[in-house]
Amino acid sequence: MTETKKGGLPLHWLMLIGFLVGLGGGLAVNMLVGADTPWVVWLTSNVTGPAGQIFLRLLFMLVIPLLFSALVVGVAEMGDLKSLGRAGIKTLLLTIVVSGIAVVIGLGMVNLFRPGDGVDPELARALLAQGSAGAAAIVEKAPESIQFGQFFLDLIPSNVFTAASENQILPVMIFALFFGIGLVMAKSPATDRLQTVIEGILEVTMKLINMVIKLAPYAIACLMFNLAALFGWDLLVRLAAYVGVAVGAMLIHMFVVYPLVVWIGGGMNPVTFFRGVRQPMVVAFSTASSNAALPVSLKAAETELKLPRKIARFVLTVGATANQNGTALFEGVTVLFLAQFFQIELSLTQQFIVMLVCILGGVGTAGVPAGSLPVVAMILVMVGVPAEGIGLILGVDRFLDMCRTTLNVTGDLVLATVVSRGETDDIVPADEPEPWAAKA
Repeated sequence: MTETKKGGLPLHWLMLIGFLVGLGGGLAVNMLVGADTPWVVWLTSNVTGPAGQIFLRLLFMLVIPLLFSALVVGVAEMGDLKSLGRAGIKTLLLTIVVSGIAVVIGLGMVNLFRPGDGVDPELARALLAQGSAGAAAIVEKAPESIQFGQFFLDLIPSNVFTAASENQILPVMIFALFFGIGLVMAKSPATDRLQTVIEGILEVTMKLINMVIKLAPYAIACLMFNLAALFGWDLLVRLAAYVGVAVGAMLIHMFVVYPLVVWIGGGMNPVTFFRGVRQPMVVAFSTASSNAALPVSLKAAETELKLPRKIARFVLTVGATANQNGTALFEGVTVLFLAQFFQIELSLTQQFIVMLVCILGGVGTAGVPAGSLPVVAMILVMVGVPAEGIGLILGVDRFLDMCRTTLNVTGDLVLATVVSRGETDDIVPADEPEPWAAKA
């Protein structure tokens, strides 16, 4: 889906313009007058800094209702596990396993190539101090150190409302996961109505996220101005390295992990698989929308891959929301890159936490443009990285969004292929319309 402003210009072009304006202005200040000049300090402290903070705080405001409702709905849409039997359980387990592999690849690539290294430590500390002040309400709740046993104990909130009020995002996500499973297991008219209410909360939150994202071009300009004024040309070098590592990790997952899963788990020749899913991949890349690619994916699954119709419809429909390998990988790469950029070393335990949140975030990410942004922002403050760093990646996010959406959609088809192995199709009435016919 391509959002547009009133003038008809697509939102991603406006975001690119904001990125270039902020970057150009910041670089000019860095080279010509310096970031310590009094009027530059006044501008960044009273105009561009607060403007960027307003955008970030609006995201923080919406992150709890967004993740709770999206995660509950994503799990609940898996349907009645008793009636779905093996298909439902296999879908859930494979979603977790393959998303976990994606995040591990992303984290491994960032640790290996370290694209965020090389920035002047003094400049990084300067912006780190600004970021800590801007997100103090959330950062102050983050633990200074993490005990492995205590970490698992803290996953279970004694009071979910207290956890939410203190922005303890992982316990809230665990509660949402259990709540979604409870909705699946306790099917009744009352729980159906409750699920409808939560879907309504998700729709309202997504609408508000869309409204906030429309401020992104202005926020990007302000955030990039501050970053470029402080870091200068180092910023462009680090940004290019980040894009290279992120795309490289996605390519490994696409052309190494997926073929192995299709071959071993689905019993299908990977060449046959990729030949059959070419059209959904092209649609996903060009639109950067899993929802836009869904009708094409359904058609390819049934006509090209010859998968059972019932399984394909179930897995692909759920996967468009819940099975987002590319999004999980992107979130992990982004968080570690920004931690390196700001000279913050994350321990293995902290990286494990990042991996868990990214896996759950892949299920609970809204299907809207830049829908992963609130998750990334929240993970950043969980590990003590200034959320202003988001401005660094927003300018290139459109291209990365196209790449990760392609990975997401292909992953849904991989999942459908594996789950379909050994399953037979039910007889579908001849007068039932094809699912892509009405949407295409």
